[in-house]
This record gives sequence, structure tokens and C-alpha cells, in this order.
Amino acid sequence: MTAQSCTHATHPMPDWVRHGIWWHVYPLGFVGADIRPSGPRTFTGRGLDSIAGWLGYARDLGVSGLLLGPIFESSSHGYDTLDHMHVDVRLGGDAAFDRLAEACRDHGMHLVLDGVFNHVGRQHPAVRDALAGRTDGPWAGMVATRPGPDGRPDLDVFEGHGDLVELDHRDPRTADYVARVMNHWLDRGASGWRLDAAYAVDPAFWTRVLPRVRESHPGVWVFGEVIHGDYPAIVAASGMDSLTQYELCQSIRHAIASENFFELDWNLTRHNAFLDAFVPQTFVGNHDMTRLASAIGPERAVLALAVLMTVGGVPSVYYGDEQAYVGVKEARLGGDDDVRPKFPRSPAELSHLGAWMYRAHQALVALRRQHPWLVEARTERLLLENRRYRYRAFGSETGETIIVELALDPAPTVRIEDAAGRTLYHFG
Repeated sequence: MTAQSCTHATHPMPDWVRHGIWWHVYPLGFVGADIRPSGPRTFTGRGLDSIAGWLGYARDLGVSGLLLGPIFESSSHGYDTLDHMHVDVRLGGDAAFDRLAEACRDHGMHLVLDGVFNHVGRQHPAVRDALAGRTDGPWAGMVATRPGPDGRPDLDVFEGHGDLVELDHRDPRTADYVARVMNHWLDRGASGWRLDAAYAVDPAFWTRVLPRVRESHPGVWVFGEVIHGDYPAIVAASGMDSLTQYELCQSIRHAIASENFFELDWNLTRHNAFLDAFVPQTFVGNHDMTRLASAIGPERAVLALAVLMTVGGVPSVYYGDEQAYVGVKEARLGGDDDVRPKFPRSPAELSHLGAWMYRAHQALVALRRQHPWLVEARTERLLLENRRYRYRAFGSETGETIIVELALDPAPTVRIEDAAGRTLYHFG
């Protein structure tokens, strides 16, 4: 085994990724920042330093790193970027990032950042220059305009959101800029990148960016947010290492909610095929969906977590899910706030009501760590009924096996055994 890859692996990857389990945090919500400020954005006393104070809690959970939502200067929620080269003042600015990166190193944890490179906020200087018709300067070529119905320049926007202006990914200057941003923060202490809305960007764009990033940072890990489509083809065409496995996430949640394990079995078969091409980034909750405990109930959420931790992939746990937090996403202004909550100032201030879920997460994350081959595990159906499902997870290279049984009647239960029939985990 080398520092860069495991020689027995089907898919070589950095060891920090192969053994990685992420705590996914939406920073602006975590620290209680004003998401829609009516005046100037200000620092109110909590920022990335506040997250640093939770690293011991995350380490005790069993995770190996932080997957952060957007941290760069933005007008509101972080996805309407104003300046990729500076940390938002509401999060404490650049110095707070340096302190968080150092704290992660001290805890033996890695840091993955959210790269919002499909679009920028309407107040970004590249947008202002484009609307002013400037053809020179540092932002030239990054935003394309077209004649509007009133004869004035018009802009392409992301999914109908007028404040999210799409970058021009055909212009080589955009690729230069994105590569520069990615390298800057990797130089400063990050280890990898999540590429937001990668499904909206031509995969060929990343072939002009990622080689320059890997030249300076050969151990970087880059995965894209892709909701559906031909995952293996997108990975191959883009040069990304991985993609978000939304299909598996949705099937886990829906199969349990609808009491139809046939759906999960079908998607695990599809997941096996994806693993032949790449190792997906897996999850059962994130910043863009109703909380798992609200969607399927807290006890059933343990079943979802058991699947996440026993199938192939690089898993993440969304902050608060390990405490059985509830929250419903709504299609309105501020409809994400409920699933992007403020956390207490310290773990000591947490309610004891979520302690049982934290312990369940600890146990299942520990099981994952004790069986590192699960990162590329395939699954095989052993028993399939609407409300009961048993599958074998096995290492194609190692020959190791565990058996997972999920049941919804008469109550949600999970049993995980090794090949000899010894119980590794039981719930319910």
C-alpha cells in the first residue's frame, strides 16, 4: 500500500478518500449567519472557528473529514458567489479558514470544499462587467450576454433563478479562473472539491480544468453534483473522480417510506454497475432535501444509515442527522432554512434527545471502519420481500462478506452479521 493508493483496489484513489467518511456541514446555517441580510453582511461572532470547536465531536462520531457547503463571499445563501478568492465575512474571513484548516490537520481530518463554478451571483464583478459591455479586464469572457427583448444585454441564469448567473464555460478564460481558484484553496489547506451543479456544466469543461489542478495537487479528490443520467459516462468524459449518488439516496429513502424493498434492490443492482466504473459519493441526507428523520421517521432512518454504511461508496453524514434532527424543505423563499439549521455553540449544549441516534451512527460508522473493503463492496440479494430484505455485501478483491437484514414489520429492525453468523450490529 502506498500513500497514494491501495494496490489491491479496483479503483486506485488516495488513502484518505478510500478510508473517508465525511461530516457534511452547511456553514452559514451551522453558525447562524444572516442568510438574507437586508443591509451589509456582517460577522456576528460565530464563524468557521465555531465549526473547529466541533471537530472532537465529529472525530468521536467516527468521521475522517469535513465536507463543507459554500464558504466564499456571497450575497445570501452561499451559492450566489461574489468572490471565490475570499471567505465570507459572515464566516470570519480568510484567517478563520486558515485556523479551521489547521484544526483539521491537528485532528487528523481532511477538508473538502464546495466549488460553485456553474454560476455566480448577479452582483459578481464579472456580471457587472458583462452587462456594461467591457471586453477587457480580469473578468472578460467569463459571462456571456445576448440581446434581450428590449435591446439591452440579457444573461443566462441557472434553473430560472435570476440572481444566479451562469458562467460561460466555452471561454478558456473561465477554465483558467476556475483552475486558479481550486489550486489557491488546495494550497491553503483543502484536500478536495465538490463541484456544485456539475450536471449543468458540459463535462468537457472539466478536462480543461482538472489536469491543471492535478498537476499541482496529484492527491486531490474531485466529485461532482449529478442528480441523474449516465454516471459512468459523465465521469469518463469529465475526468472527475466521482459523482453524488442521488439515485441510491432517493431509492433508500423511498423504498423504506413506501415499504417496497424491491425498489432498493433494483437500485443496488444498478449501483453495482456504477462501482465497476468508479466509486460514487454516497449519502442519505444533504442540504437540499427534507431531513431523513422527517421523511421516513427516526427509527427507519437507522435502516437507511445501515444501508449507507454497508454498500460501496465514499459516504457522508449530513450534520444533525446523527442527532435525529427533523426539518422539511419547502418550495418557497427560505424553504431551505429548516434543513440548514443553526447548531449550538458547543456539543455540551446539545439536547440529550438525539443521543440514541448519535450512538447508532457511532456504531455503524465504526462497523464501516472495521471493514474498509466496503468502499468498493458489491451487493447480492439473499431474500427480497416488500417489508423485508437481506443482502450480502462482499469485497470483489478481498473475498470478505457481511450479511445485512432489514425489516419493517413489526417494527424497524437491522441485523448485520459476519460470514460466520456472528452479530456485528443489531437495532430494534
